[in-house]
Amino acid sequence: MSLAAESPSPSLSSPSDEDDDFADLLAAELELELSSVADSAPHADPSASPASDHDEEGEDDVVVEVDAVEQGSSKRRRVGEQHQDRTTAMMLDEDATGSFKDDQVKICPPHPGFFGGLCFRCGKSQDEEDGSGVAFGYVHKGLRLGTSEMDRLRGSEVKNLLRDRKLVLILDLDHTLINSTRLHDISATEMDLGIQTAASKDLPNKSLFNLQGMYMLTKLRPFVRKFLEEASSMFEMYIYTMGDKAYAIEIAKLLDPGNVYFGSKVISNSDCTQRHQKGLDVVLGAESTAVILDDTEYVWQKHKENLILMERYHYFAASLRQFGFTDRSLSELMQDERESDGALATILDVLKRIHTIFFDSGVETALSSRDVRQVIKRVRQEVLQGCKLVFTRVFRSDCRAQDQIIWKMAEQLGAVCCSEVDSTVTHVVALHSGTDKARWAVKNKKFLLHPRWIEACNYRWQRLPEEGFPVPKSKEKGKEKVTEDAQTDS
Repeated sequence: MSLAAESPSPSLSSPSDEDDDFADLLAAELELELSSVADSAPHADPSASPASDHDEEGEDDVVVEVDAVEQGSSKRRRVGEQHQDRTTAMMLDEDATGSFKDDQVKICPPHPGFFGGLCFRCGKSQDEEDGSGVAFGYVHKGLRLGTSEMDRLRGSEVKNLLRDRKLVLILDLDHTLINSTRLHDISATEMDLGIQTAASKDLPNKSLFNLQGMYMLTKLRPFVRKFLEEASSMFEMYIYTMGDKAYAIEIAKLLDPGNVYFGSKVISNSDCTQRHQKGLDVVLGAESTAVILDDTEYVWQKHKENLILMERYHYFAASLRQFGFTDRSLSELMQDERESDGALATILDVLKRIHTIFFDSGVETALSSRDVRQVIKRVRQEVLQGCKLVFTRVFRSDCRAQDQIIWKMAEQLGAVCCSEVDSTVTHVVALHSGTDKARWAVKNKKFLLHPRWIEACNYRWQRLPEEGFPVPKSKEKGKEKVTEDAQTDS
């Protein structure tokens, strides 16, 4: 559920956004299509007065304005298309029998896409029942692209990005880059500390904001500004949130007040093509070049190989309660993540490594044939490489250990997981120290640690010190310790 209240969603295709590099690329591509229509279609008499059936300015003369990028500058073109009489938008040829045939059929269908309800190749109006293609309203209002056109534009985008040594970075907002809470969800402790007053102060480089129009507070994650600055040199960045469009735009302004990083590339829940799911189908970048940062794996069911799972940022008390935690929040403790080794600083190092391997790996494969998903997999497998793990009393006896998330996570990090101890085992993972395998680990000076160690290594993309994840000592029953049942030890 979105944190933002329901409110009208402003268009992202405002004049200030039209100078965005990404929008310019798309506009230039569209201009080629529109120009061909203008050159081939009959033109109306310029002296004729525009008739109107819809408004006082006349919609019979549809004007489409696009920016074309040429040698670093933009030029504005106006392409007029008369469609009061639909036959004037068609090129008609008379065949040998004297009948007419529509040259439009030779070009469309399929229509490459629609702009303002008109096919930008043939000028034909989009049928109401024609739901083909994908809407790209966040780039240009009223833009819908067909599959072939998306593939063509993605090809152009990838070519330009690889030439500039850049990949694509998809960034979630809530719990990844920021944390937000509604004003009426502020805890009593937060109220006593004056958090709302602090958020309303006009201070330089502030990270706590009062979104008055939305009755919310938003806290930027430590290191986020430096993160965006450095990541922008390696990636073309998108915001992709399940929040409402109005909320997404407001947060984008906080993160990017100079409109340097994102431009029109702010995707919200209204842009998704599948309910409760995010997808790269609305991103004009190839899956082979896309890296995703998100705190929720579930919403990326089709793109898990592109995903770097983020450790959730809980600053406000309501955020912790939402996920079932009862601890005091960072705001109540008047603390925060450290910038130097917090989640964003750690992930920035991972992104730098992924970028370096992709472009400078020394592999003779052409850049266009490389896949960032394979690089992500390779970097992830280095985390626990050389570790051999045995689990004891971590999983239920009626579950297959190899199917459990924590087992799979360890393998993805490069560890070898097994069911029985031997001399090659390096770590025993347990919930308490009262099992035979746990005692074997202590006796043989192996690492005995809690499963949280694997999760922490997964979030931090590094092998963390085992000493920080001790296993609780087992409770005694009289003089006998809890014994291990071979059937439930897994």
